[in-house]
Amino acid sequence: MTIRIIPQDPLEKSETKMAETIPPLLFPRLKNLYARRAARLRQLAEKNPLGDYLRFAAVIASAQEIVLYDHPLRLDLQARLAEAARIGKPPLDINTLPRDPHWQRLLHSLIAEMKPEMSGQALAVLENLEKASAPELEAMANALFANDFSQIASDKSPFVWAALSLYWAQMAALIPGRARAEYGEQRQFCPVCGSVPVSGVVHMDQQEDGLRYLHCNLCESEWHVARARCSNCEQTQDLHAWSLEGNLASIKAESCGDCGTYMKLLYQAKDPAVEAVADDLASLVLDARMEQEGFSRSSLNPFLFPGE
Repeated sequence: MTIRIIPQDPLEKSETKMAETIPPLLFPRLKNLYARRAARLRQLAEKNPLGDYLRFAAVIASAQEIVLYDHPLRLDLQARLAEAARIGKPPLDINTLPRDPHWQRLLHSLIAEMKPEMSGQALAVLENLEKASAPELEAMANALFANDFSQIASDKSPFVWAALSLYWAQMAALIPGRARAEYGEQRQFCPVCGSVPVSGVVHMDQQEDGLRYLHCNLCESEWHVARARCSNCEQTQDLHAWSLEGNLASIKAESCGDCGTYMKLLYQAKDPAVEAVADDLASLVLDARMEQEGFSRSSLNPFLFPGE
């Protein structure tokens, strides 16, 4: 199955009924999203060996919450939606969507919010980004979207991505469309922007096992991917769940022997406070275990970009 976003036209009754039963796509609800993430990061930092880095990430998330309301985005996406539906591409495709200078304004506002909270190397990085020209910033964005991490220093990536993510999340929240599930491929990519997930969240609901949604690491949308199949290659064999706390764990890694990858799943039924980015970042010890077992991540945390 894949997911298409169609303009806001009346759907057939069968489609409407399906959407009400299992929504294939959840657009971001930005109210308190970043505040909740920041609070979760600080909570997890209290007893975590990576506490300092989790608090660093919380500063970025808190700045995103402030800048979100200081710089609202006003944009009509109807034409973009119609064209995307016609060609079968994500409406906010990171590879084709022209970037508005709005994202750079968001970056500079984020820098202004974060500077008083940063010191040492982090402050120096912010000051360097503050002095960067518009073309230099666009080159950094291009490198991140192309996964060319050799072209952007890893200490700059989280800040640049925070602005890009805030811009894309604002756009995603403005989409006045409906989502439709249909047969296809590439369910491992976000149907809104084409980026990759950060983790999977198994929502609490009336179904015994819960519904799995992958959470986009860029636009904050979530899309449904049925369980009992690999979220990366969609194979249904040789899947295994790993955890460091047994069956009661709220965080597990699902590995696939076919493609050799894994993704972490967060279970709201085990801990209603789990948060896609924060809990993924705070559980790096599980990532280390999965690497020891020979698996690689199929997802990417916005605070863990590789690079020099």
